[in-house]
Amino acid sequence: MAEIIQMQQIAPVRVVIVSGLSGAGKTTTLKLLEDMGYEAVDNLPLSLLRRLTAPEETGPVAHSGGDTSRRAIAVGVDTRTRDFQCEALSALVNELRRRADLETSLVYFDCDDDVLLKRFTATRRRHPLAADRPVADGIAAERRLMSTLKTEADLVLDTTALSLPDLRQVLAAQFALDDQPDLSIMVISFSYKLGLPREADLVFDVRFLRNPHYNDELRPRTGEDPAVAAYVAADPGYADFFTRLSEMITALLPRYAAEGKRYLTIAIGCTGGRHRSVAVAEALGKHLRAAGQHVDIRHRDRDQANP
Repeated sequence: MAEIIQMQQIAPVRVVIVSGLSGAGKTTTLKLLEDMGYEAVDNLPLSLLRRLTAPEETGPVAHSGGDTSRRAIAVGVDTRTRDFQCEALSALVNELRRRADLETSLVYFDCDDDVLLKRFTATRRRHPLAADRPVADGIAAERRLMSTLKTEADLVLDTTALSLPDLRQVLAAQFALDDQPDLSIMVISFSYKLGLPREADLVFDVRFLRNPHYNDELRPRTGEDPAVAAYVAADPGYADFFTRLSEMITALLPRYAAEGKRYLTIAIGCTGGRHRSVAVAEALGKHLRAAGQHVDIRHRDRDQANP
């Protein structure tokens, strides 16, 4: 029976290692991944991580009727962890990445210091590196300690302005256990006034398009409204721009996939993040989906911008 189950297992075991700054959303992420079907373990000592991912521990799960399910593991590892060292974790992650029976991803959670400070103040929690010092000291110390790990992550998520529904959407796009394409695409609209999305791989500025903000009828609406989208698309420069944009991205996707990239984030920005960027992001997402790509769309600042 064990041999039959082993033959039925086709896909490698998914291993998602969640790390980063305390208060940036790691615990919430583990709960969301658990809801998605992962076995979630938080604060696991590094000495046990290799044992948890040993071949005899990561085989397929047998169910009644002889069916097997792909096993997926999510592990939280951070400065709370016994024997934690960035170098040791990096070495172990690279070791797991080399195993053909595993599909290993390191996800690093980041957040602005002032937002982290507000979160710790609101929950009255102590920072793990500042038991007898101000929380700000712990945040600064942890950021220095974790800096090298961030550069080695497969995915960096900045939760400064990321809502819980948006986090759930990002995780579903990147780590869903059903059949997914080799490359998952996230298209984000944003406001330049509120800063660039830190997770963006490609950024495009659409502030050259005519702005619906100056149209009294369209100002209260968003780029998802057909009238606003039509207004933006009627700009004389829109058609040529969008054709060139979509052609360039379509040509790049196979190259990214060939390099082993699993996640691509495309950011479209305008002044307020409410009209032009939203309309272009929706159009680009629709175009890529029609081409057979797996695309999620997130409008980061659509509801924060004032009409």
